Amino acid sequence: MRTRLLPLLIVLMAAVLLALGVPLAVSLAGAQQQRVVVDRIDDTARFAALAQFVTEPSDPAGSDIDERRETLRSELRSYHDVYGIRAGVFYRNDSPMAHAPDDWYLPRTGEVRAAFQEALLSRRSHDPQQVWPWERRSLVVASPVIRDGDVVAVVVTDSPTGQMRSRILKGWLVIAAGEAAAMLLAVGAALRLTGWVLRPVRILDATTHDIATGRLKSRVAAAGGPPELRRLARSFNEMADNVENVLEQQRAFVADASHQLRNPLSALLLRIELLALELPEGNEEIASVQAEGKRLAQVLDDLLDLALAEHSEPQLQVTDIGALAAERVAAWSPTAQAKGVRLTGDCPPTTGWADPVALSSALDAVIDNAVKFTPEGESVEVTVGSNGDTVSVVVTDNGPGLTDEELTRIGDRFWRSGRHQNIKGSGLGLSITRALLAAGGGSITYDHHEPHGLKVTVTVPRNASAR
Repeated sequence: MRTRLLPLLIVLMAAVLLALGVPLAVSLAGAQQQRVVVDRIDDTARFAALAQFVTEPSDPAGSDIDERRETLRSELRSYHDVYGIRAGVFYRNDSPMAHAPDDWYLPRTGEVRAAFQEALLSRRSHDPQQVWPWERRSLVVASPVIRDGDVVAVVVTDSPTGQMRSRILKGWLVIAAGEAAAMLLAVGAALRLTGWVLRPVRILDATTHDIATGRLKSRVAAAGGPPELRRLARSFNEMADNVENVLEQQRAFVADASHQLRNPLSALLLRIELLALELPEGNEEIASVQAEGKRLAQVLDDLLDLALAEHSEPQLQVTDIGALAAERVAAWSPTAQAKGVRLTGDCPPTTGWADPVALSSALDAVIDNAVKFTPEGESVEVTVGSNGDTVSVVVTDNGPGLTDEELTRIGDRFWRSGRHQNIKGSGLGLSITRALLAAGGGSITYDHHEPHGLKVTVTVPRNASAR
């Protein structure tokens, strides 16, 4: 969730900084150019004042006019030499009154011509097109020379913009540095904000996972965050308390009922045994009653085991799963041999994180079922393997197997296949196995075994972090 929320906050902050920084950069460029333009307008106004009375071409009889023209030329040359700015005063017919450098004339087209034409209309240049740092072009400013209300000449300056573009670029670098610093602060603030908001969510997620894997006593620790999430954490803890209480009451009821029924049932079975002594030997009805009584006693014992399995806390530790599986194979081999079933094991040393007692009980139930439903002359195989994060014990048999529909039901409490009702059992063994494994972070799955039979896979974590 953090990987989705954090980029969103960063993009929004970047958009805000760009919305502030771009106009600021444009304003800075405009201010720098306006400063240059105002300076050039002042210069053109001064040259226009000098050229105001030099309005006719050179005349040998007009010594005063020649003297003023020479003064204007001298000023323009000095201006060009000092600032490197081309400047000139041109009559309406494009002929120069004075200009510097001497080889610069009024061009036919371009910005200089456009500014000249605008000044002939008695309009001074005041808003030239913006020059950006990446544009290598000059800045043209023109000012009319007016005498008796008429424009008699135009002063034109053609300024290089290298220094102005450098100042704009430096200003932009300062803005960019400020934006970068602000962005770093924004990212830091976003990290703190997302951590503050999502920390209760992460704790809630971890606690939910713990409860889902059987650790019902896990609760959400008190943490910071928005008030809504703190209220959600309190509500979650209350819900978990209620669920645990309900499950505890259910387990206690099953355990108490199983225990309380066991004594009267034992007394009933004893009376049946006494009654059987008074009846003729081989009576089928009394034998049927005894069988059903023993089956009921087995169901009660299994119910008690199931309640204890769901309530007990597993003693998890690093366990050699291969050695434990090999031990169970050896323990069940006599039973399998007595039935004419081959029980084999491929159990290399492989460590896992499990409760040895609970895992042994689970394997006993699985191997018992495999041997029980495998016909004489067939085989049952137990294989131990690992895929890096988990250790699996696979038990395969060559019995009749189950249909796809039956595979979805196997492991349910009291469920037994309709084809196996005549085989001893209560339908609770695999339910107990699943409860024992789930308490330690393990699982049990079922699948078809080709060409026929059932494949049962018991899985436990390799280490505590894999749970």
